[in-house]
This record gives sequence, C-alpha cells and structure tokens, in this order.
Amino acid sequence: MISFNELKRNLKKDFSGFKKIKVALLSDNASQLLNNAIKAYGYEAQLHFEIYEADYNQIDLQIFDPSSELYTFKPDFIFINRSTEKLLKEFYKKNKHEQGIFADHILQVTQKYYDVLASRLKAKVIINTYPEINDSVFGNFAAKTQSSFVYQQRKTNILLMDLSQKAKDLFVCDLASLQSELGYRFVFDSKMYVNADMVYSLEFLPYIASNITSIIQSITGTFKKCLILDLDNTTWGGIIGDDGMEGIQVGYLGLGKVFTELQLWAKQLKQRGIIIAVCSKNTEEIAKEPFLSHPDMVLRMDDIAVFVANWETKVDNIRYIQSILNIGFDSMVFVDDNPFEREMVKAGIPDITVPELPEDPAEYLLYLRSLNLFETASFTEEDEQRTKQYQEEAQRNILLQSFDSEDDFLKNLGMLSDVKAFDTFTTPRVAQLTQRSNQFNLRTIRYTEEDIKRLSTDKDYYTLSLSLADRFGDHGLIGIIILKKENDTTLFIDSWIMSCRVLKRGMENFTLNMIVALAAENGFKKVVGEYIPTKKNGIVKDHYADLGFTAEGDKWVVEADGYKKRETFIEKSKS
Repeated sequence: MISFNELKRNLKKDFSGFKKIKVALLSDNASQLLNNAIKAYGYEAQLHFEIYEADYNQIDLQIFDPSSELYTFKPDFIFINRSTEKLLKEFYKKNKHEQGIFADHILQVTQKYYDVLASRLKAKVIINTYPEINDSVFGNFAAKTQSSFVYQQRKTNILLMDLSQKAKDLFVCDLASLQSELGYRFVFDSKMYVNADMVYSLEFLPYIASNITSIIQSITGTFKKCLILDLDNTTWGGIIGDDGMEGIQVGYLGLGKVFTELQLWAKQLKQRGIIIAVCSKNTEEIAKEPFLSHPDMVLRMDDIAVFVANWETKVDNIRYIQSILNIGFDSMVFVDDNPFEREMVKAGIPDITVPELPEDPAEYLLYLRSLNLFETASFTEEDEQRTKQYQEEAQRNILLQSFDSEDDFLKNLGMLSDVKAFDTFTTPRVAQLTQRSNQFNLRTIRYTEEDIKRLSTDKDYYTLSLSLADRFGDHGLIGIIILKKENDTTLFIDSWIMSCRVLKRGMENFTLNMIVALAAENGFKKVVGEYIPTKKNGIVKDHYADLGFTAEGDKWVVEADGYKKRETFIEKSKS
C-alpha cells in the first residue's frame, strides 16, 4: 500500500484530465488528513475527487438541515465516517437497559440518515463498519451478555450490513475487516487521538482511501472482470511438463495446500461472476490433464472460460483471450509466479493489472486477498452463469471459421430475443449493466437499482430489456434501452447499452427495430439519440450514423413514419 507521505505528493499533481466526482465527507472525528488521503488516492485511480468536508462532528446538522452546505454541494457520494471511539463514549452514557439495545439504536440512527439523504439527494451513501475495541469490562464473558460493548458493537456491524442489503444506494466501507487484517494498533493512533481528536493512524488512512475509491469505481463502472492464471508454480506447485501429473503439488498436504487454497479462492470468484482464464507456456494436452484427471484439483475445465496453453508469448495469448472475452485489458488481472513473464506482460499490455507475487508461495493468497482486486457494487444470479456463457462464445467463434460468410453463420445460430419492459426480476441486472458497461454505452449514465425502479414507474419513460439465446446457449439479458419522452412527438434515447459479447450478431439492427416499433405504437414521430464520448466507448462513435440516423447538431434523429426495418437474423421470442 502506498504510504500517506507518498499520497500527499499527488495533491500537487494535475487532476484536470480526470473524471470529476463530487464527494461529501461527514465525520465525527477530525477528518482533514482523511480528506487529503481520499483526494490524493483519486489520482492513483485517475479520478478527480472534488470533496466537501463538513465541519468537525457536524453529521446531524449537515443531514437534517435542508439548507446546509451538504445540499448546496449536491454530491455524487456521501461518506459518513463514524468512529468506534465515539461509539464507545455514547455507549457508556446509556443506562443498563439502553446498553442492551444499543445496536438497534445505532441502526435506527443510520436508517434515518439514509432515509433523509435519499429523499433529498440522488447521492450514493457510504457508511463504515466499526473497527473493534475490546474495552475489557467483561473479558471473555462479553460474548455471553448483551450488556457488553463488545457484543453490541459486533451486532451493530451485522445490522449495518443487513441494512445495506435492503437500501440499494447504501454501501459499506468495511473498516472492521481491514482491522482484522492489520490489527487495532495499526489502525488507531492514541497520540493523534489525544492531540487532534483524529482516531486513525497516518498509516491507516491510505487503506481507507483505497477502499472508498474502490467502492466509487465499482459503482461508476470501473472494476476487474477477469482473472487470468498461469499454471506451473502458480495454480499448482511444480512443472507439469517435467514432473508429470503425479508430481505436481496440489491437495491438503505440505506445499500443495497453498495452491489448493488459491484455487478455492479463484473458484469462489468464478461463482461470484469473475471470468477465469488460463494462460500458460505448455503443451495444451499436458496442461489440461490435471483439470480433467487429478483428484485434488479444485478448478476444473468447466470453471475456465478460455484456456490457452502453447509456446507463444503470454502477451500474444492474453491478447487472444481478450479478443474472445471482448472486455478491456484494464478489466483483467494476470497472476504469474515468474517475474520475467510479469514484466513482459506489463510492458506489452500496460492497462492490465499484474500483481507482484511474493517469492514464497505460502504468501500468495494472503497477498492477493489484501489487494482487494475484485471490488463490486452488485451481484446477481446471472453472474454465476458467466463462465458458461463465455465457453459457449468460444464454441461460436470456432463454428464461425467453418462458414464462408458471416450471414450464413448468423442464420445458422437460430437466434431468439425476449423483449420486454423492465420488471422486478430484471431490475438488478439492468442496474448492473448501467454500472458495468463502458464500451457499448452511448451516454454512460449510471443507475442504481433504486433509480431503475423509479424509471420503471415514471410515465415519462419507456424501457426495454433484451435477452438473446441461440443453439449454443442463452446469453441472458444483454441489452437495455431507456427512452425519455421529450414532448408529444419525440422520444430521446437516454441509455442504449449492450453487452460486448453479442457484437456482430445484428443485435443493433434488431434493437433499433424494437425502439422504432415502440415509438410508433405510442404515437411518437421520431427518436433522438446522442453519443457522449468517453475513453472507453469509442467503438460506438459511429453507431447512429451506421444505423441510418440523420445528424442534427450534436444529436441524431430517425423518423418513425416510413421507417424501413433493418435486416437481422434475430427473431423476437413469442413467450
């Protein structure tokens, strides 16, 4: 982790080219240095955090006074930082009965904060869990009585996490988890607390800033989607080509435990929706053998979306993997034990993340966990199917090679699309697409589940969700359209987002046909689109021109009257 002194140097650097995000910091303890750490860490993520720091210990005043500076500032994110030290003081002031229900009281206060903020602002709210203090009043008996601070504090953290599951615009910066990794003496600085009423040590501030930045990035669409694993001495111990399948180290004996637990971690990431790929310098048949036959392997071929083992450079092979997955290199993490290979990949693909693994394999997993590489702001059941979907995509790419023309290939796929308005079942995935999609995203407007729920019932909006299936399998929900009524004759395309998995399938033509049909059915004469360029959505800069829209200033227009359906080999599902 970068040190606080190193972070401070970032404050003198030029943030002007970075995306600006407004963050409000409300804290019950001195927060000037935390403010500096968060702003400075933004530079590491190429984000310009414009921060409003409320006066010391003014959380209630800022939230409950509608004329406060908080509401004038109109932040995108609000970080409410409450400390365990202040929590302990408040607990001691309560009588015995109140101490027994203290966690419920803190929950009610936090719920009220969120409710008021949600009613007045569209900002996302970030709260923190409380790093643990053992006040030693009850000793180990603290776990057996609700009257202890230890019990109430732990219960508070659980209740806050439960609350965040219900409140979709409420997110948790898990300081308690960081403390469990780093230790309370690292987190808390008694001298700083006594002299400046600042509860966090200087060494801990970059960790808080890093976590806050990761949460904001995940909500605004910047996060890791793919883990690429080397094999020899990374996924298992030893070299499969030399040692044979029986000689590699994997299992729960000796050093094999290290690699088995790393595989378990990768398997859990896969089940959460992270794509797992393999990139190895090996003979493919030999490299696959453990995945197929070794009894102690946790990862199996079904867990691997793209498997590449040959004697080409890893830079070339990762580029091939990227061409299959069709995601940005900055969404990928490459894990390899070999320093030479790591440097080659970093030099050849600067955007990819390549962790510097420790020399001792026993330290691999602890180190990887500490990096928090796979932060997310959402999780849906469809995420669990992602590996299967990419395996099916690899099969489609193989089939494509056997056809003389792309049209013949598309006809052969037998594609069907289910088209409907957003509903309670699709809302989580719709919100996730707005947050995660960067390339095929015409305006890059981010929405949470609460936002999508509001839009779905707003009479000034029309919505379409589109899924796609073919003879190889189901892509799931891959496209969303949000249309806003501008006037009685015009619909504006607020959002047109599609998964890059379905590019070159004719889905753009099919979607436009659905948009114009909806417009005509509801009496609108024309549909207006807009392209707002970002660093990542250049692939759609000619989208409207290619679809036959007419340029009018910085907007694009297609007339519903006389519209000729565009050719597509996708049929609308009758279900």
